[in-house]
Formats: sequence, structure tokens, C-alpha cells
Amino acid sequence: MESLATFILTKYNYWAVIILLVIGLYAMIAKKNLVKKIIGMNIFQTAIILFYVSIGTKRGATLPIIEHAYGDSAHAVHAADYINPLPHVLMLTAIVVSVATLGVALALAMKIHAQYGTLEEDEIQEKIMESEPGSTSTSG
Repeated sequence: MESLATFILTKYNYWAVIILLVIGLYAMIAKKNLVKKIIGMNIFQTAIILFYVSIGTKRGATLPIIEHAYGDSAHAVHAADYINPLPHVLMLTAIVVSVATLGVALALAMKIHAQYGTLEEDEIQEKIMESEPGSTSTSG
């Protein structure tokens, strides 16, 4: 039983990823306010980035740009002792895309608020249905 508890405690970053994924998914699905949905999407993206950074690390490894082999075989570092920089580089790109997505989504939310006067999904849908030609509105 001790090994299971140790396993769970040593993987705390994956538990954080799971919690953030659930919070973000819940906000995107259950909330009716568009800003809350956007923030949920950003939390979800952050969880995915944290997951990729977590799986890209390796204990006891070093950066591949640091040269350790000075001709002496005792100091030679094998390829397995290097950290793969690709996941981290890809996540830097994902962070930039995430910030840009957040900015565009919030700008669209501002335009929607200016157009409809609300950010609640249900109220926006009602106003769209009322403004459609041929809809069954009871104006008299």
C-alpha cells in the first residue's frame, strides 16, 4: 500500500493536470456566460500545456546544447541522458496560440455584448430568434 501512496504523491503534476482539465471542461460545457466559457477554455489549454511539459522532462538529464564529452569516456554523456527540447518548444508555440485565441475570443465577446446587450447564451439565442425574418414573434 505504501508503494501506491508513493506513486500517487510523486505524480502530483498529473493530478493537477486532471483537476485543471475537469474544471476547464466543466466551465465550457455547463456555464451559460460566454466569458466563463472562454476562461474555461483557457484553463483547459493550460492543463494540456502542463501535461506536455510534464511528459517532456527527465530526471538527471541535461540540455543537449551542453557538451560533456571532452575526449574522456568517463565524462561522455549518452543520448539517453539528454532532455528532448521539442515538447517544450512546441508548448511555447501553444502558449502564444493560447494567448491569441483568448484575445480574439474576448474581443468577439465584447462585440456580442455590444450587439445583444448580454453575454448569456440563452438570452442571445432568444434575441437571434426574435430578429429572424419569418419567426413567430407576438408583437402587436
